[in-house]
Amino acid sequence: MASLSKRWEAKNEQPLSAKIKESVRPQGALKPRLENAIHKIDIQVQKLDQTSNRFNDRDRSIFNRVVDAYEKHDMMRAHVFANELAEIRKMEQMIFHAKLALEQIVLRLKTVTELGDVAVALAPVIGVVQNIKRGMAAVSPEAEKELTDIGDLLSGIVWDAGSITGSSINFDTVNEDSQKILSEAAAIAEQRMKTKFPELPSIDEKVGEKLKP
Repeated sequence: MASLSKRWEAKNEQPLSAKIKESVRPQGALKPRLENAIHKIDIQVQKLDQTSNRFNDRDRSIFNRVVDAYEKHDMMRAHVFANELAEIRKMEQMIFHAKLALEQIVLRLKTVTELGDVAVALAPVIGVVQNIKRGMAAVSPEAEKELTDIGDLLSGIVWDAGSITGSSINFDTVNEDSQKILSEAAAIAEQRMKTKFPELPSIDEKVGEKLKP
C-alpha cells in the first residue's frame, strides 16, 4: 500500500529509459498530473467564457438588425440577419454545452481521493472530452487542440492508474456515464439559451411583437 501511495503523491524520478518511454505515454506521480489536468480544464473554461462573451455581443448586434429590418418591413433583409443569428446561436449553445461538460468533469476529477478511484472516475470523461472537442472544431480550432491535449493527459492518467491497481474498466458503463454527462450538460445549455436570448418573431407576427432585445 505504501508503494501505491508513493506512486500517487511522489514526484517522478525515472531512469533515462523511462524518460524515453514517457515520450510515448506520460509517466509520473498521478496526483500532480491530475491537478495539472484540472488546471488545464479550468483555463479552457475561462477561455470558453471569453468566447461566449464575444458571441453574446455579436448576437445582440445582429438581433437589433433583425428588429430594425422588421420595423422597416424589409423582410428579405430580416431573413438574412435571422439566418445569420440562428447560426450564431447554434455555436453559442455548443459553447454552453462544452463549458458545462468541462465543469462537470472538473467536479468529478476533484472527487478522486484514492488511487483505485482514478481509472473508474476518469474513464467516462475521456469520451466527453472527445465529444466536445469534435463540436468545438467549427467554433475554435485553438480550443480543439487544447482539448486534444487534455484528452491525452487524462488518457495517460487512466492508463497508468489501471496498470498500477490492476483494475479493469467496464466500457459499457463508461459509455453510459459519458452520455449521461453530455446529456445533462446539453439539457442545461438548452435551458440557458431559452432564458438568456430573446426569441425571434415568425414571419406572420406583427412587426414589433416579441422584439425585446
